[in-house]
Amino acid sequence: MDALPLVALVAASAAIAGAARRTPVPAPLLLVAVGLLASYLPGVPAYTLDAHIVLPLLLPPLLYTAAVDSSYLDLRANARPIALLSVGYVLFATFAVGWLAYWLVPDLPLTAALVLGAVVAPPDAVTAAAIARRVGLPSRVTTILQGESLVNDATAITAYKVVLAAAVGEGVSWGAGIGEFLLAAGGGVGVGLVLMVPLHWLRTHLKEALLQNTLSLLIPFVAYAAAERVHASGVLAVVVVALYLGHRSWQVDFATRLQEAAVWKMVAFILESAVFALIGLQLPFVLKGLGTYAVMESLRYAVAVFLAVVVVRFIWVYPATYLPRWLSRRIRERETETDWTSPLIVGWAGMRGVVSLAIAFSIPVAMTNGEDFPARNLVLFLTFTTVIGTLVVQGLTLPLLVRVLKLPGRDAQAETLAEAQAQSEASAAADARLEELLTDPRNCLPGPLTDRLRTVLERRRNAVWERLGAANPVTGESADDTYRRLAREMIDAERTVFVRLRDERRIDDEMMRTLLRRLDLEEAAAYREDSDAPHG
Repeated sequence: MDALPLVALVAASAAIAGAARRTPVPAPLLLVAVGLLASYLPGVPAYTLDAHIVLPLLLPPLLYTAAVDSSYLDLRANARPIALLSVGYVLFATFAVGWLAYWLVPDLPLTAALVLGAVVAPPDAVTAAAIARRVGLPSRVTTILQGESLVNDATAITAYKVVLAAAVGEGVSWGAGIGEFLLAAGGGVGVGLVLMVPLHWLRTHLKEALLQNTLSLLIPFVAYAAAERVHASGVLAVVVVALYLGHRSWQVDFATRLQEAAVWKMVAFILESAVFALIGLQLPFVLKGLGTYAVMESLRYAVAVFLAVVVVRFIWVYPATYLPRWLSRRIRERETETDWTSPLIVGWAGMRGVVSLAIAFSIPVAMTNGEDFPARNLVLFLTFTTVIGTLVVQGLTLPLLVRVLKLPGRDAQAETLAEAQAQSEASAAADARLEELLTDPRNCLPGPLTDRLRTVLERRRNAVWERLGAANPVTGESADDTYRRLAREMIDAERTVFVRLRDERRIDDEMMRTLLRRLDLEEAAAYREDSDAPHG
């Protein structure tokens, strides 16, 4: 097997994604555009999406990293709108888009049209997260979109299996189809519930950070494979496990958390970049397989399906937003008032992605009676154009729509104030604990070391409050920003000395690495403070 094409794909997609950070164009859109152009360049290898690779090998880690970073409490608070979108909307879109395709395309069987509907029904988890991060959507809208994208793949894949069985002639009844759907959903959740506690126990009892992170990388594949083995939803199993582990990540050793955050950030960056590039690279395969359908005729169908996908989402989103509130006083009392702008954003943020393409490529070539699957190539083409259309049209215009609507973003000042209050309470508890410990003769420390503990605690207490204060008139920095910058400059000076001492053979390489690791941990702590702090 020649590994060079795979290495080239990863390297090129990572470079393009990195370059996108310096442009106003979101990385997913730039990657898709470059993939479209590169697909016809001479010498570019033929990259074909294989559902047997994308679904079990790429989807689990992407879902896992998205779910681990999600807030279980926020998702639970918005469970109703998330369920209506991730289950209700996907099923509604499957039948609505499928019926339109059946009515629009001559000689297309209804079962094959429903296969198309199931394929294009789910908005993509990777796309939703990437676009939401870039445009700075309100927190509740972001939570709803993330929650939807975590669960809707399970709904779409299960619905696809049911309608595909009917399409290929396996004689599945509606009752059996509903039973299979409920079994897959319940089984996926059940597998996740069974696995999450022992996996968390392992994470907290493994003593080496290296082993803990190896386990972390294996968890999404274990959960997905275990669920699929019993014909349950691997997607739901991964999401349940990831939400539980993310909610309890504070119980894991600090070294593991530091390493894990860096490792998963790299994995997500590589996979997301490669996935969007792969979408664009599928164009030659899709066009080559159109067969008896003329390009212009297929494009007319493509425009109609794209418009149907966009309109059907709005037809569902607005009633699903307001009807429950009108019908239930309890919902009105429990949930905050929603104006027309939030449903508009949720409706317009329905970009499709690689999961739809992977499912489409898994459609069998022939049915059980040996005949060709009806209009398989057209279904592939319509899926591809829908994915590209939603990414380009909706992805490019979503930031503009957010700016035009002037949606309130995150309140950095309020977040900093809440952070400062939380840190103040935590510091008070730490101060009381320190005084309690110092009364024990076993914890006796020299005065300077005791003062150092108190000084570090005081700096943590004051650091967040200082971000609320006036900035330095020369640099524009807060006092805490200046403190961290100077601390990093001091660390750089120490690092230079350690390297010089190694070069002069006054210390060996092993000692230098030990000393540098201590500095790296201190610098990492300062860097994380910078990254986590909300900025205006």
